[in-house]
Amino acid sequence: MSPPFPDLTTRIGPLSLQSPVIAASGTFGYGLEFEPLLDLNDLGALVVKGLSLKPMAGNPPPRIVETPGGMLNAIGLANIGLEAFLRDKLPRLKKFTMPIIVNIYGHHMDEYGELASALRGVEGVAALEVNISCPNVECGGMAFGIDPITSAQVTETVVRNTDKPVIVKLSPNVTDIKTVARAIEAAGAHALSLINTLTGMAIDVESRKPKLANIVGGLSGPAINPLLFTWSIRSPGR
Repeated sequence: MSPPFPDLTTRIGPLSLQSPVIAASGTFGYGLEFEPLLDLNDLGALVVKGLSLKPMAGNPPPRIVETPGGMLNAIGLANIGLEAFLRDKLPRLKKFTMPIIVNIYGHHMDEYGELASALRGVEGVAALEVNISCPNVECGGMAFGIDPITSAQVTETVVRNTDKPVIVKLSPNVTDIKTVARAIEAAGAHALSLINTLTGMAIDVESRKPKLANIVGGLSGPAINPLLFTWSIRSPGR
């Protein structure tokens, strides 16, 4: 007799997931692209590619570069926009049983509120993940997520305009991530997502030029593990 399968049930804020395996935003498209490759119902949850109010073309290529320890990307948050997602993607995603978490981002504070409000009451959306690594146009392009005050303001705006659980995705490109995290928690977030990519650059030694058209991009992969380990041993508690 084989041993019973372990219970992998996981809770994230008010969400209950059948497992802790979540397809992260930006790594899995809108999920439907992987339908021929696996049963999406085996996932604990799916976080769709970040959505803006209007479609975004993103950065010019080249915008992905392989590194010895991972990958640099500068996609530029390319997406089909909220309207097309609700019309073309969500109806097909609703046939699956795993929770659908919608990642949202804006360049103005009001855009976060509009996105959250537009998704209020939408069937099939289990929660919102808020990307605060975007440039705040009203503050000279400084990313919302590097400052605890603007991070909290974005969180409060989304919480006020939604009936969904709110997960805020932290930026690692800050001086003290704990301060930002606590400000977001106090502003009403139900959970935190760690982390967005780290800023990095790759140079072509022959041409002496950046390999990415955007010059810098987000580093992910095994290269960032030492930093995550450092955080874990420096932050044993609150």
